[in-house]
Amino acid sequence: MNDREFDKIYAIMEASFPENERRTYAGQKELLADPHYRLMTETDDNNQMIAFLAAWEFPLFRFVEHIAVDPATRGSGVGGKLMTAYIQESLKPILLEVELPDTDLAQRRIGFYERLGFQLNPFEYVQPPLRTGQSELPLKMMSYPQMLTEEEFGLFKGILYTNVYKVTGAQR
Repeated sequence: MNDREFDKIYAIMEASFPENERRTYAGQKELLADPHYRLMTETDDNNQMIAFLAAWEFPLFRFVEHIAVDPATRGSGVGGKLMTAYIQESLKPILLEVELPDTDLAQRRIGFYERLGFQLNPFEYVQPPLRTGQSELPLKMMSYPQMLTEEEFGLFKGILYTNVYKVTGAQR
């Protein structure tokens, strides 16, 4: 991936996620060297990047950290198309985090994932800070194709905390 492509992905990320749900530019770029991290992109008819999906691939499951569509293209179905393609190539459970369902927008996002077959899990979950000085972020975990057991949730959360968020055992 060249710098121009990464810059476009980061610009879409900045337009789509609040600061506490994304890393710094340098921190995000560092992930490209991690063998578990993968980026999928979607381009328009003019070969301009209009959406991306950022995921982590682990032996037991896959984790979608970010999926976003350029604001000028939102509502066109490209996000659903990108997520459906990712689901169709997967033989493992897929996890993703969503905001607590206490706003209309959060409820619409959860509904989007539910229409794709994701299940909202009942377990308490917080996203560790992505930047220095930030607080934990209370979120919910969704899973595809079915809800997680409490044992699976604990196991998968530990893998996420260790590999995605770099949280040590004492910080959990």
